Amino acid sequence: MKTLTLLRHAKSGWDDMVARDFDRPLNAKGMRAARTMGRHMRAQGLTFDAVIASPAARVAETLNDVWDGYGEALAPNWDRRVYLASAATLLDLIREVPASADRLLLVGHNPGLEDLVLMLVPDRADDRLRDDVEEKFPTASLAELEFDVTEWAALAADSAVLKRFVRPRDLDAELGPDRD
Repeated sequence: MKTLTLLRHAKSGWDDMVARDFDRPLNAKGMRAARTMGRHMRAQGLTFDAVIASPAARVAETLNDVWDGYGEALAPNWDRRVYLASAATLLDLIREVPASADRLLLVGHNPGLEDLVLMLVPDRADDRLRDDVEEKFPTASLAELEFDVTEWAALAADSAVLKRFVRPRDLDAELGPDRD
């Protein structure tokens, strides 16, 4: 059994003047959402044998804030290929993970993460969690998928069970969409 947890970076600041999208930092709401998600991950007992993350500034800051809430820092494998990757590229990266790791955390960007969930989880009429992902995979959201395989290399389309999908607003209504 393999468990893949996908975490989208928290809300970033578009007001910050940076030369590259890669360097865009989190805003205050994003920092709060990441810490909240970290506390939730700890409360749910989520653990990881390996972490792969985009090296973009907003992902690094998300992980720092998640670890603040989680109470433990894990050493991610920073992989530039995760930055704005397609679902197919993310799946290729996951398939490279050693079989000795049973619980993987992948931290990155949309639309790749959302598309990956939709690729891996079969579309069934009664799957409300998948429907929620298909509607939107908001910033700082977490999806947990389980696979009945012994090696990451065996992952295939429509082979996952979506065990949880948690958005920041599910944990704190103030972390929901901004209202004008």
